[in-house]
Amino acid sequence: MTAFPHRHLLGLEGLSRTDLETLLDTAVTMREVLRRSVKKVPTLRGKAVINLFFENSTRTRMSFEVASKILSADSYNISSSGSSAAKGESLVDTAKNLDAMRPDVIVIRHASSGAAAMVAKHTRAAVVNAGDGQHEHPTQALLDAFTLRERWGSLRGKTVAYVGDGNNVAASLVHAAAVLGAHVHVASPDGYQLPLTVAQQANNVARHGARLRLFTDPADAVVGADAVYTDTWTSMGHELEAETRRQVFAPYQVNDALMSLAKPGALFMHCLPAHRGEEVTADVLESPASIVFDQAENRLHCQKALLLMLLGSPQV
Repeated sequence: MTAFPHRHLLGLEGLSRTDLETLLDTAVTMREVLRRSVKKVPTLRGKAVINLFFENSTRTRMSFEVASKILSADSYNISSSGSSAAKGESLVDTAKNLDAMRPDVIVIRHASSGAAAMVAKHTRAAVVNAGDGQHEHPTQALLDAFTLRERWGSLRGKTVAYVGDGNNVAASLVHAAAVLGAHVHVASPDGYQLPLTVAQQANNVARHGARLRLFTDPADAVVGADAVYTDTWTSMGHELEAETRRQVFAPYQVNDALMSLAKPGALFMHCLPAHRGEEVTADVLESPASIVFDQAENRLHCQKALLLMLLGSPQV
């Protein structure tokens, strides 16, 4: 297996097309493990993975826990309510205390942007950003790219329309898509758009003529798209804005009328959890176009691949 030239996965900036493709290729191998009669390999025996989640999570936390166990690593889950953070301990002190336990990987989700980078400064372990505030969600982008590549063979020349809040999911999506040669259209209300710095970074790393375009009208963004992606209107850290956001984002709901503007056979994507009747209708979520549960499964394969790559283990 090709060595991964990065100590951490704090974001996608700095990852080359080769890095991304290698991770995705490794995820294909990892998927095959689940087709064996014994769905466990000894590759990471003796390694320790800490899942440090300060925000609620089903898919991301559990996929890292299951991935660790399939690879024979020991996995430990820590939540904010079950840790000394509930007593006022700082994130830096938490990181230093965990480092004393000598884990090999720390997977962290935190509402504050830059939290993963802060932890990385105070530990010898590899650190994985499992979503930080409005900043980045790199592991989500990896599984999204993997899911689309499995459907299309290549992202090059395809168009993905993202409709909704310009949040961490959108930020990582546009970066990964640009590196892999896909066009991305992002439609968001004024005041909720993708940060300019994110757009600039995506354009800087774009390959094969990939282009990022920003819209305020979701219909304009979706026309001719090969896939339509949305996310919850209220991301972590913005729960007090939920009612206001429901009103602002109401015109951005992905429904049959909006999907009809995309290319015939266009795919529907969502990182989940979905709020049926808000950002997406139940009809679209349950339609043949929906690949949301393919995304959910592929999360596991990508987490296994990422753990292997970060720890430099041989191919299973």
